[in-house]
Amino acid sequence: MDSLTIKHANAMPAPTWGWLRMNDTQIEIPMSLAPGGSMEVDTEDRLFDHAMSFEGAVAELQARLDAARATANEDSAGDDRACVRAALAENAARNVAADGAAEMPGTAETAETAESGSANAPAADLELPALSRYQKRAALEEAALDVATAFETGIGADARAYLNFLARETMVLAAAKDTQERSTIRVEAEAGEAAAASIDVVAAPGSTFDLVIALDATAAMGAEDNATTALAGTTLRVFAGSHARVNVTVYALGTPTAMLLDDEGYVLDEGARVNVRHVVLGGELTVTGLAADVRGDTARLDIDTRYLASGSEQRDFNYVVRQRGRKTVSNMNANGVLAGTSKKVLRGTIDLVHGCKGSEGSEQETVLLASEGVDNKTVPTILCDEDDVAGNHGATIGHVRPEQLFYLESRGVSAEAAEALFIRAKLEDAALSAPDERIRASVLRLGEALIPGFTDDIDAPKEDAA
Repeated sequence: MDSLTIKHANAMPAPTWGWLRMNDTQIEIPMSLAPGGSMEVDTEDRLFDHAMSFEGAVAELQARLDAARATANEDSAGDDRACVRAALAENAARNVAADGAAEMPGTAETAETAESGSANAPAADLELPALSRYQKRAALEEAALDVATAFETGIGADARAYLNFLARETMVLAAAKDTQERSTIRVEAEAGEAAAASIDVVAAPGSTFDLVIALDATAAMGAEDNATTALAGTTLRVFAGSHARVNVTVYALGTPTAMLLDDEGYVLDEGARVNVRHVVLGGELTVTGLAADVRGDTARLDIDTRYLASGSEQRDFNYVVRQRGRKTVSNMNANGVLAGTSKKVLRGTIDLVHGCKGSEGSEQETVLLASEGVDNKTVPTILCDEDDVAGNHGATIGHVRPEQLFYLESRGVSAEAAEALFIRAKLEDAALSAPDERIRASVLRLGEALIPGFTDDIDAPKEDAA
């Protein structure tokens, strides 16, 4: 089947696990999917009457950062670290080589020889270290101090471009200063459809913004073909202003033949608090990516991920948190169940950037392997370029022991029924904590498809007020 291929999606910032095929993933989107589906927004009209766009909020933050840097440079020589000098020198050499090649086309001298020994190249500094591609990029970002250029989303630019194409336009929701707002956005796709939403959220200083996103492809449950029958996705940019609070909840619910894409990027100003909750329960392939620029001092980001994979489903997660402000905090917590022959990769990267003194970062995951056929990969990573920081990571991975299965089987509970118990527990937790009745109804519909009779012990969902 012809497909659109998105390469290097959910990529780790510093690739080091090529031999285990965990640095990134590749997304194959069937060309047979037609743009369609539906996107619903439940929010107050005043949130659309915004006075500030995402780009405008970033520009205001940039102006303050530039003013602070100008004041600091009056009292110091700026960032004179060897890694920064090396990155700038390499860029200067490349520019000289490029200019020389443009002025004298057809000469035997190449850009590589110009860099290494051309008379036009800057004089070599023997104290400069050799840098990896990641180190060079990081050093240039630190030297530039450019928030807009450094901004990224978790899955990546190509996935964001595709989702923006499906969405056609970006919806901007903005909370005014010191207000409390709430929005619910639903993206639903049926068999043969691809639907997406592009969302910008701007939380002004002191405001509180609660955002719920439902990616729902459970309506395609009756499709008979074995190919991917539906795609639902969202690309989200969030700017959390000074001392603002932003709470984001995403439910990803799909059939065993659906694809769900959740692409997110965050910028946190001084004292901002952002809480993100991901509940990923269904779909042949789900790709969840989050990147955060914790730029302001004392800002905090907490991420709670709950996931379930059964049958031959695949889960792919990528979390990248760059802590740039002083005394910032980040926490990543994940809890999941893998059953059948499902596969999961979770990449979690905390980047303690130079200058984030007093910051703390933590990554923890607990995953239950409910059957022997699952494939679980967890890649917790901490990058550090600062001494006065604290970072820790850990993972607890457990199997259902043979003696436990024997105990259950001796009491009439088969291995398949035992596996269903763990799946049921995840689904029940998601249903009981669902933000609204429509999301709860989708969880129940998915649970009934995976476990016949699932809803017997759970009250039927209430009818919508409408």
